[in-house]
Amino acid sequence: MALCIGAKAFDPVKQWGQLQVVGTQLCAQNGEPVVLRGVSFGWHNIWPRFYNKKAVKWLKEDWHPTVIRAAMGVTTVEDNYMDNPTFALECIEPVIKAAIKNNLYVIVDWHSHEMLTDEAVKFFGYIAEKYGKYPHVIYELYNEPVNDSWDDLKVYATKIINEIRKYDPDNVILMGCPHWDQDINLVADSPLQGFTNIMYTVHFYAATHHQYLRDRMVDAIQRGIPVFVSESAGMEASGNGPLDPVEWQAWIDCMEQHKVSWVTWSLSDKDETCSMLLPRATSTGPWKEDVIKKSGKMLRDYLRKYNP
Repeated sequence: MALCIGAKAFDPVKQWGQLQVVGTQLCAQNGEPVVLRGVSFGWHNIWPRFYNKKAVKWLKEDWHPTVIRAAMGVTTVEDNYMDNPTFALECIEPVIKAAIKNNLYVIVDWHSHEMLTDEAVKFFGYIAEKYGKYPHVIYELYNEPVNDSWDDLKVYATKIINEIRKYDPDNVILMGCPHWDQDINLVADSPLQGFTNIMYTVHFYAATHHQYLRDRMVDAIQRGIPVFVSESAGMEASGNGPLDPVEWQAWIDCMEQHKVSWVTWSLSDKDETCSMLLPRATSTGPWKEDVIKKSGKMLRDYLRKYNP
């Protein structure tokens, strides 16, 4: 099957520059509303082979994301950040550097389900000091809190934001909310105060999360909360089970209507629905259509349709 590379090479960071949050809207440096749409790499410690500059370049040229997400596994599974921080950085930093070179925005994701405040402060201080001068970088402070209260999460976020802002006064920061990034209503009741360029994440898996979560997200936006969907996909929340194209399209339509940025999970090769590639796919691309699984093909089609 022939490769199909788009003729145009859109450079998001050259076009939009330093992102900012105006009200509830992510905006370009000039104040123009922006919707980022992109792809998340899988856990670095499970799929390190995809964490390379050639994979980033191929995604840009063929899939047309405007943002990529580097999901650094913090705990769970061997070779995580807590066990092996050197290896984690050896995976994450090439992706950050490749995004900068290719003029893509990059989310640096603290991919954890438990609160590790001191470690997160140290990590994001390092990233902000080294890369905060680049407008490409977006910080995601906490992937998916599970049992933490919003009050505790606000304390956690405040400590990390203060550390990041020592080195980086303006890049966008994303903060998760309770219950696997579902309870955005709690954020709307009591958002963080005293900070700028902060957004809050919602995660959905379309075959599990239906209209009720879309309504909750829209209500939060209408109450003044800037929302960024930093992880999503078309199957069940387990990452497996059948795709639900109707619900996935309903989510896409909702996010497009409300100008909400979104990222889809994940660039990986596990035997599950949400993994976008087959195990025989190369680590670096190019990826012919015969090694892209259905969820990957659908995402690629979305990105090529909706992105500039």
